[in-house]
Amino acid sequence: MSTTPSGAPEAVDLRQAIGIGGTPPRPDGAQKVQGSFAYASDLRAEDMLWGATLRSPHPSARIRSLDTSRARALPGVAAVLTHEDLPGRKLYGLERRDQPVLAVDEVRYQGEPIALVAADHPETARRALALIRVDFEVREPLTDPALAAFDPDQPAVHPQGNLVRHQPIRSGDVEAARRRADLVVERAEFEIGMQDQAFLGPESGMAVPDGDGGLDLYVSTQWMHHDKRQIVPVLGLPEERVRLTLSGVGGAFGGREDISVQIHMALLALATGLPVKMSYSRDESFLGHVHRHPARMRYEYGATQDGRLVYADVRIVFDGGAYTSATPGVVGIGSSLCLGPYEFPHVSVDVYGVFTNNPPCGAMRGFGGVQGCFAYESMMDRLAARVGLTPLEIRRRNAIRPGSRIANGQAVDAPQPFRSLLDEIEAIPLPAALPAVTDPRDLPGGLSGSTRAESVVRGVGYGAGMKNACFSGGDDDYSTARVVLAVADGEPTAYLHTAAAEVGQGLVTVEAQIARTELGFERVVLLPPDTSIGDSGGSSASRQTYMTGGAVRTACEAAREELFQLAARRLALSERPAGDLCVSGGKLVSRRDGVLADVLDVLGTDTVDVTREYHHRATSAVDPLTGLGDSHVQLIMCVHRAVVDVDVELGLVRVVALDAVQDVGRTINRGGLEGQIHGGSAQGLGLALMEELVVEGGKVQNASFTDYLIPTALDVPRMNLTIVEHPDPHAPYGVRGAGEAPTLSATPAIVAAVRDATGLALTRVPLRPHDIALGARSTGVRT
Repeated sequence: MSTTPSGAPEAVDLRQAIGIGGTPPRPDGAQKVQGSFAYASDLRAEDMLWGATLRSPHPSARIRSLDTSRARALPGVAAVLTHEDLPGRKLYGLERRDQPVLAVDEVRYQGEPIALVAADHPETARRALALIRVDFEVREPLTDPALAAFDPDQPAVHPQGNLVRHQPIRSGDVEAARRRADLVVERAEFEIGMQDQAFLGPESGMAVPDGDGGLDLYVSTQWMHHDKRQIVPVLGLPEERVRLTLSGVGGAFGGREDISVQIHMALLALATGLPVKMSYSRDESFLGHVHRHPARMRYEYGATQDGRLVYADVRIVFDGGAYTSATPGVVGIGSSLCLGPYEFPHVSVDVYGVFTNNPPCGAMRGFGGVQGCFAYESMMDRLAARVGLTPLEIRRRNAIRPGSRIANGQAVDAPQPFRSLLDEIEAIPLPAALPAVTDPRDLPGGLSGSTRAESVVRGVGYGAGMKNACFSGGDDDYSTARVVLAVADGEPTAYLHTAAAEVGQGLVTVEAQIARTELGFERVVLLPPDTSIGDSGGSSASRQTYMTGGAVRTACEAAREELFQLAARRLALSERPAGDLCVSGGKLVSRRDGVLADVLDVLGTDTVDVTREYHHRATSAVDPLTGLGDSHVQLIMCVHRAVVDVDVELGLVRVVALDAVQDVGRTINRGGLEGQIHGGSAQGLGLALMEELVVEGGKVQNASFTDYLIPTALDVPRMNLTIVEHPDPHAPYGVRGAGEAPTLSATPAIVAAVRDATGLALTRVPLRPHDIALGARSTGVRT
């Protein structure tokens, strides 16, 4: 029999009366603040072994030989595994099965797993890794994505070539429109560096043998069922012999969609018959998960003299790194959203995702939309300058509205208040003017005192982003929820079970709010998410409140009706009009006749047990040649205004204000919603000014939080938020996804503000001090 490790999740018992629209306390909030919350790295079990992974130091090499004999002989080592020890398939993958569990005869990126060790102590495991001898024939890595995309003479990273996906979009006649356009905003090149999700909780988990050939996995992940679909074929076990339970997740942002420790610790547990824990160090975490796709983007716009867009000609190249991961999806979303919330009569778009020997890239908050948003917002500001309009007016003049078509030809069929969002952001008061003498803490150099007030210039910039929600493009996206109503500990209790991953976004709070609203029960018990319940999809694509919220609502509605039917039989109630019965304060209440009975008496020893799925409305895949199709479930809009102070001598930037307006459809949890907008904005700020995983020759140069910088509380200003509610008629409660759109628009708003302060073009993010200081010096920018 398997043993549940200490630190494994338990049921969460909530007794509150706050439904949707309120802000109840998060059930995990106090524990996380106090440091008592059990994350996956806190898992412990009796006789536990420690797992570790040997990784390639080279981005491209052939493996001539592999000698593990010295590692196997080290006292305390229980197992050493290579690809020859795999019981099932040797490949896995998020969208395509092309990634080796353990390298066979070559490595394609720095950090590729080669061998596994299980030992009685983590230091013993590390010593064993150092004893493994690998004879490499090092090769010149392919690191330039443009060469990978367009130069047929480059070496092939994979036998099928270097192209992962090419998605064109063709609408109208761009060549004819180019000839007719009053003006052309010149072909501009934009670039985005490699951003990391930088979650604070490193990849961790535990695999526990059940004593009968099966496994229980306790994992920190975003999608347990999809993990299981990749794990089971490698282990060669029947599906029912592998069970996953969500362990405490210390942030995700897309970086936990791909497999990390799951398969490796499972293999070691099967080989040893003992529980095996794996937990990455910080530098290994940077090598062991995917990152945001770097992108090179070429944009050209045509317009009329009064600033109305006529055509767009766009090419984007995404660097997918060594394996497929989520690159096909990023290309698809990136192409359909690459023109943002603006109307273009004529469109020519080509988006490429390619293999290189750089680190694999996959899902990250904003998923294909962040890159294009930086480019199209930069282009809108260029167009505004050409025709003499303000940044807000050029956006109003070209804004989509209900009935408009976005880049992929899909019509906007829900309320789309883009123009009103622009009005709302303009109405937020600007901060006080830059004073002549300022406290050093309020200057770009901070307490270092490096900035002189006379070298500081202020700028204001705007950014608008449009992101889709849910898995779409023809996918039958769904989520599952189970609701059990019973009497427990002398009170009516609703047990709620889903497989949806709480990754810090507050989903457990939202699930309970929906259950209270639909059922009227004050006591809701959340059961630990695991794979014994049907799939809830991934905690990604801004979809869980929409999808799992929809599943919880549907299951609660069904459970409520069964409870009323039970009451009708038990109390011999006459037929009543729809909506007459409800539960309030533990009582069954008739809106016509008042209190009818205690819910305790209605349930008695019976239970109501229902499981339901929720599916969103149908979408379609885009045409592979034209890129046209109704591929999106929902579109989400956020607008930012940034105010920055720039030290033009040192190239330092302080964000003074980063205000936002977002249409959320309908607010379910106000506090959680504000947190999502704050968090997304902070990640956009990081991409604008500091976050880049520096890769040279295929090797990561800054795999630590000493050198990979993320915004702190000193970098993120207070934000004025305006929440707009235009319910989406296609969504449960009218909700719109909230977490990703702010990440899109924050980055271009900040860069636009720096441009406003300096007059520099600034076509690459993150902005580096020398981009500003040297550029300002060459153009003569002064305070």
